[in-house]
Amino acid sequence: MKKESNLRLVIATSLLCLFAFTANAQKAVVLPQEYFEVYLQSDPEGAKVYLGNKLIGKTPCRVEIPYKGIIMPGKKKNLSERMHRSAEASSVRLTFVKDGYTQGEEVLRPQITSDNKSYYFDWPKSVIHEFTGKKAVKEKDTTIPKGESQKSVNRERAGKTALERTIIRWYFDSAPQGARIFWRVISSVPDEVKNTNELWLGSTPFEETRSFNIQGLTYENSRDVQIEIKVKRKGYIDQNKRFNVRQAIDQQEISSFFDLVEE
Repeated sequence: MKKESNLRLVIATSLLCLFAFTANAQKAVVLPQEYFEVYLQSDPEGAKVYLGNKLIGKTPCRVEIPYKGIIMPGKKKNLSERMHRSAEASSVRLTFVKDGYTQGEEVLRPQITSDNKSYYFDWPKSVIHEFTGKKAVKEKDTTIPKGESQKSVNRERAGKTALERTIIRWYFDSAPQGARIFWRVISSVPDEVKNTNELWLGSTPFEETRSFNIQGLTYENSRDVQIEIKVKRKGYIDQNKRFNVRQAIDQQEISSFFDLVEE
């Protein structure tokens, strides 16, 4: 009778450990912050490089970039696919800005390997960004209403520009829902359009129609201005996405879905 009782206890304990291990395996692992070194170049040279809203160098330059590795959950037999998703989640986005050219972005993704004890991140040693060409001549842009290319949004003349009368649909959702949404302006022409701090927008799911009333914004400089959307929820990794203002004006929409990852 005693042996049977001990056997039941061993089985129950084993099942509990297996359940705990399985539940834990379904969560992404966020590794401590580390740095990698990369040599940045551009064609033509002399481009400013931004990590988020922070200027980190001017090409050509060698910089150290901080990152937090994220290891996504998955089964051992799907290790290759799991490491691919982990590399995507750990990726770093750099923005290249040069006067007279359309700003561009380079996404740096690591090669991740594991020896069952540790994860190793092998990042690109150099990155070259090639600008696609000079900015289009604004006077020939037929998508700009006549006479509106240089009219700027101004509090003293509220509602007097076509930009302010253009209604944009804002729509964001997440899984799970109930995440807080923040937005801010990121400008590569700060003399005309100022960068802003984060402003609370609402919670997911969120849908609203509103116009752009960003001070100093014109059709001419709207390509050099971005809207950053950040989604936060307790117990999950913060996520953010950026939207080009000119593209949003043309599409009359800013929308996205955020698949949140547990910490």
